Amino acid sequence: MVSAGDFRNGVTFEMDGNVYQIIEFQHVKPGKGAAFVRTKIRNVIAGSVVEKTFNPTDKFPTAYVERKDMEYSYNDGDLYYFMDPETYELVPIGKDVLSDNFQFVKENMVCKIASYKGKVFGVEPPNFVELQVTKTDPGFKGDTATNATKPATLETGAEIRVPLFIDEGEMIRIDTRTGEYMERA
Repeated sequence: MVSAGDFRNGVTFEMDGNVYQIIEFQHVKPGKGAAFVRTKIRNVIAGSVVEKTFNPTDKFPTAYVERKDMEYSYNDGDLYYFMDPETYELVPIGKDVLSDNFQFVKENMVCKIASYKGKVFGVEPPNFVELQVTKTDPGFKGDTATNATKPATLETGAEIRVPLFIDEGEMIRIDTRTGEYMERA
């Protein structure tokens, strides 16, 4: 059990059948009246963020969120299979659990699988990946003064914007959190 008076950033707890994580907290002691804790909490499974105030004596059960490294193997329709490197067991995960940045993941990449009580609710790809450009328009020499970009298709099928000097077949590094081109690999 964790009391609201002990809230710190990153603490996870159960409330109303949902799992929440503290993003921000502030202990408030007004000149008149009782103290309270003002928080900004994220629903870990749904992803929504709400602001809520608590009495410092409120108690909630602690929620243990497990994050495990697993290797992406393949997909079969709407199921994506991840292999546990310790047991070599394949775990199927539905397409609805995957985030938008999963488009940058190719087979055999290691991702973090977040679960609560055995139920998977999130897949976090690596922060940076190196992928090959499979399709893009040819670049033009000398046209670099304007920081211009062009569309490019990557080996995973994802489309991003890259500088004009990038050609087909080149390996590039991408930040999966923003979906932006970083540099040549």
